[in-house]
Amino acid sequence: MKILHLDSGIFVEQSVSRKISRDIVQHLSQQQPTEVIYRDLIHEPIPHLTADSLLAERDPLSETLIAELQAADIVVIGAPMYNFTIPTQLKAWLDRVLKAGVTFSYSEQGPQGLLTGKTAYIASGRGGIFTSGDQVAWDHQETYLQQVLQFIGITDVHIIRAEGVSMGDEPRQQALHAAKAAIAAI
Repeated sequence: MKILHLDSGIFVEQSVSRKISRDIVQHLSQQQPTEVIYRDLIHEPIPHLTADSLLAERDPLSETLIAELQAADIVVIGAPMYNFTIPTQLKAWLDRVLKAGVTFSYSEQGPQGLLTGKTAYIASGRGGIFTSGDQVAWDHQETYLQQVLQFIGITDVHIIRAEGVSMGDEPRQQALHAAKAAIAAI
């Protein structure tokens, strides 16, 4: 089994999404032999897309990132919520791997994802609560990641979430406990 593990939490040592993503990879690795490709998008950031890189006949960086994604059976994405969405470092990676004719195609029926048969785990860390109440509509993190993964054909998407982690020590511990239980159930 090949796992592509991405981390994008900027608060490296205290990052909830990094802890969850690490725990997911560790849990999956205990189930069967695995090869892990790890990308820390903070320590080794992907340059943001430019007109030149988008229009280039060849983009070696995109080709490398896409090859890693294509080779993976499982994708684990450590994705905190910043300002209601994902970190720009993760968006830069997505901009490099969403490539027409390679990871998706257009047809008369609309876009079709070309990376089928993969599973994704989103390790989601959130300071507030965005799964209920008035703030549900503010979630452009998990919903965006689910949609973009489905767009490229990855429809088996699971979210392991710890939310409310900035609302005090007790809610933080409860959220981490819930994430740990969700990982154990994989």
